[in-house]
Amino acid sequence: RDDGAGLNLRRIREQGLALGLLQADLDYSDAELANLIFSPGFSTAEQVTELAGRGVGMDAVRTEVNAVGGRIDTATQAGVGTAFKLVLPLTTAVTQVVVLRCATLTIAMPSPLVEHVLRLPAAEVEAALERGFLQHDDQPVPLFWLGALLQSTPCSAETDGHSGAVVMVRSAAQRVAVQVDDVLGHQEVVVKHLGPQLARVPALAGATLLASGGVALIYNPVALATLYGPAARAATVAALRGSPALAAAGRGAVAQKPCKPLVLVVDDSVTVRRVTQRLLEREGYRVMLAKDGLDALDRLTEEKPVLVLSDIEMPRMDGFELVRQLRNDPAFIDLPVVMISSRIAQKHRDHATQLGVAHYLGKPYAEDELLALVARHSGQAG
Repeated sequence: RDDGAGLNLRRIREQGLALGLLQADLDYSDAELANLIFSPGFSTAEQVTELAGRGVGMDAVRTEVNAVGGRIDTATQAGVGTAFKLVLPLTTAVTQVVVLRCATLTIAMPSPLVEHVLRLPAAEVEAALERGFLQHDDQPVPLFWLGALLQSTPCSAETDGHSGAVVMVRSAAQRVAVQVDDVLGHQEVVVKHLGPQLARVPALAGATLLASGGVALIYNPVALATLYGPAARAATVAALRGSPALAAAGRGAVAQKPCKPLVLVVDDSVTVRRVTQRLLEREGYRVMLAKDGLDALDRLTEEKPVLVLSDIEMPRMDGFELVRQLRNDPAFIDLPVVMISSRIAQKHRDHATQLGVAHYLGKPYAEDELLALVARHSGQAG
């Protein structure tokens, strides 16, 4: 926070118009104008010095904050000053985990995800694994051997015990149960981020050093079950039934990557379509392209995607009309749509929300922000 003159919103607007980031015929809120200072290459300085004028300072700050899953809130008042609030996730500091063991694997799970730890007769756990669910609180909860979800072992090899450990896990509205060989306890740990190479591995939140000195990866089992649940269950059932051939096939199914999620990109600009396609394909998605709303409706008859990324201003049928058509079709009424447009005024955002758009991004958008939205709606968010 400073006690200066505050952001020069008039000068920011002028520079935004000059750089093509704003449209002259639209009204923008103070918050929208203030957000422009984070755009790459944006600066209101009249002269370039060693400290200012290059347009990389605020952009670099936001890039680093976004990289760890945080955000920046800006508040400015003329003649009073400007305040920047950096909000960072708890996992960048210290968090609570439950440490679990599956055969020789030791992993950690964020404590807020854990509802209960149950000790059940081994025969009851095995029967529930074959059924695919555990009856708990009068509700069927999907049950998995955690080692199978981790593509390690199809089932537990420790058959001498009379009881099995089952961890009830909840993330948002989803709930699963995972069988483990042992629950090693609860610890407060410092989360280590794995770097950009592993940042988008599904369900992997980070790594930590345990009190014993060992290294444990931190996973979200609900996200693992979403991605690998059917293959993991096939491997477990085959192993429990004692079929070597089926067990081998099941292990192969666990190791096999799931079908890549399909994303539909709708934009009348060939350049935007191709750039977005390359970005998504680099992250492991399949991409279907459409040049406007009518073209998109034709493409949707071929295969239903997990998400639609759509521009607003397009010939024949614009993005708003496309969303109306989707919401009137029972087959696509729940299909999430992310609107990406240079129209960033609040009235456009409100109109998109009323139509049922899941998210609204302004152009130019941050790649990490878009990829995070795609991952969330395709079930690949950790």
